[in-house]
Amino acid sequence: MKTATLGRDAVMMLSHRFVRLIEDRSDALASGLLHKVQRSARTEAYRKVPPDELMQRVYEIYRHMGEWLLDKSESDIEQRYTKIGTRRAEQGVPLSQVIWAITLTKDNLWEFILNESYPDRPVEIFGKQELLQLLDQFFDWAIYAAAVGYEWAAEANAQAESKIRKAG
Repeated sequence: MKTATLGRDAVMMLSHRFVRLIEDRSDALASGLLHKVQRSARTEAYRKVPPDELMQRVYEIYRHMGEWLLDKSESDIEQRYTKIGTRRAEQGVPLSQVIWAITLTKDNLWEFILNESYPDRPVEIFGKQELLQLLDQFFDWAIYAAAVGYEWAAEANAQAESKIRKAG
């Protein structure tokens, strides 16, 4: 029983080590993601988003990844990404491109985690696997919440246009 506990503790330590690496390299990760979003044909409408705004949003997520994965609730994630979805709708970015940008954000982290390692010991593999599962959960919630925010903005816009037509 004690061996299983020690193994689990080692896995948790490695997960935390990877989270700290993400946080420590958040500037470079955010910059790399910005470059990917700007180059991708699937995110062309992001040219409407000021690069500094996108960079800051991504940096804040990466810089505080440990909090987002371990301390924040689904409600916190929903609140943050609902705002992002709403903002992107207001900027005229199609929902498909919002979703793709979030997917690129996740893929950027996956790539970093998979490339940042020591010889693959079983405990390290489990630590990576645990972290990748946490990231998947986080970004699944983020995509859902961004879509909800986007829909809210689209509905508000439709209602405003309807009022204008009725008044005019």
